[in-house]
Amino acid sequence: MSTTDVRRDADFDHGSMRSGPDRGRWGRWGRIVHGPLGWALAGLVGVGLVAGVTATGPGPVPVLGGGVAVGVYWVVMRRLARRATPEIAWRGAGRQALLGGAMGLGFVAVSTLLIVAFGGYSFSWAHHAVVGTVASVLAVQAGAALTEELMFRGVALQAIEQRWGSRVAVAATALFFGAVHMANPGATLWSGLAIAVEAGMMLGAAFLWQRSMWLVAALHFVWNSAEQLLGVPVSGHTPDARLFSVRTSGSHLLTGGAFGLEASVFPVAIGLLLAIPMFAAARRRGNVVPARRADRRNR
Repeated sequence: MSTTDVRRDADFDHGSMRSGPDRGRWGRWGRIVHGPLGWALAGLVGVGLVAGVTATGPGPVPVLGGGVAVGVYWVVMRRLARRATPEIAWRGAGRQALLGGAMGLGFVAVSTLLIVAFGGYSFSWAHHAVVGTVASVLAVQAGAALTEELMFRGVALQAIEQRWGSRVAVAATALFFGAVHMANPGATLWSGLAIAVEAGMMLGAAFLWQRSMWLVAALHFVWNSAEQLLGVPVSGHTPDARLFSVRTSGSHLLTGGAFGLEASVFPVAIGLLLAIPMFAAARRRGNVVPARRADRRNR
């Protein structure tokens, strides 16, 4: 393990729940507010409100909203959870974002090429203005990816992890992530399960591996941006702003049907193939919290 890995693990241990000098002063309410349930609810509501207000705003508004959401997350973690926030540290953020972006691009590229090879997708140029379309797509998807990752991997996963360990946290947030997407257009039970596996499990494993919000946000951002620019429905939402139009043929298990790429069997398989080694690497780095250790931290 490198010096960087040791420092990351030390930061992670230091980021655990701390009692704080005034915790007893507030008695039961203090324990609730500063406990995992209290700060998780505050974080989910705070980041969710920012996302709701800025997600569909014009120009750079979604990106600015993502920045505000990071600030809300920092306040919740430092003031309510009483823990350090190495997962949003600026040091190494660029490297983590590049790694996550490369993973997201590779994930979509390989999945799409496999579907094309089996006759499921064919593409044609959509004749949209390239610069304006790309700028619009990137702004919207950057804000959406960052706020979603702050809520699911930043707040929810770490709150559950503190109580029941990393394995339960990844499984629970993956199922929740899939369930939330069941409300999207074209969603089915299969698409919800597919999202839970390929996105919830893979992104959860990626977060445990590097303990970096920038990695998972960049992976999510490039994944969704690439899909939209290709004209493929993004979790059931058919994009207006796109560079290509897609024509599908064949089984819904091949193409994902109206829900889009995420409901195809190929990204599910690829997501699992990526999640397993990342989870194993997270264990080697000491980033997987066992349930017993999590229980001791809350006594």
